[in-house]
Amino acid sequence: MERPLRPGHLTAEQTCQVLGISAGALRNLVYRGQLTRSGGTDRYPYYAVPDVTALVLKRRDRASA
Repeated sequence: MERPLRPGHLTAEQTCQVLGISAGALRNLVYRGQLTRSGGTDRYPYYAVPDVTALVLKRRDRASA
């Protein structure tokens, strides 16, 4: 059963695809405070699109430096 998703949010699976990382790496980003959950449940968290976009840009800038 698919859960309804609030506008402006991504599931954990979608966030992993955008960032190009595994689920374990995503959990590490949350644990280290680089990304925060913005909804959902413990098992099915949601992440805000602006937060994910900011992290993508930060990682891109770091890779090009």
